[in-house]
Amino acid sequence: MSTAVPPQGAYVPAVVHGGLVWTAGMTPRRNGVLLVRGTVGREIDVPTAQQAVAVAADNTLTAIAEALGSLDAVERCLKLTVFVAAVDGFTEHSAVADGASAVLVERLGERGVVARSAVGVASLPSGAPVEVELLAAVRR
Repeated sequence: MSTAVPPQGAYVPAVVHGGLVWTAGMTPRRNGVLLVRGTVGREIDVPTAQQAVAVAADNTLTAIAEALGSLDAVERCLKLTVFVAAVDGFTEHSAVADGASAVLVERLGERGVVARSAVGVASLPSGAPVEVELLAAVRR
């Protein structure tokens, strides 16, 4: 199976079950290539992290569209989790995550407004500065 968001390991990009769709964690990749590496607050500034997280959020929507056949099948997004690989003492996680929230609202309107967590971590796969997971309700 070929996907627009190729998995980087032994998993699928999205799972649909019981009226919900969950995405795997998505990093800022295009065609499987990580666009930016580094730690936010060291090599990566907040505006660059916001751009990277926007790409990652777009990847979650691509995975959902592939799993459902279309984003029209999304009733609404429920929960967005944004992981930020940041230096110790970094406190602007929410500002970084705003880049992901903006993409959801831009692409889905009110259906893209979510509950959200922004979590700081020491590192992410392949040296990505951000990773995004999304949970959405599916139209019945």
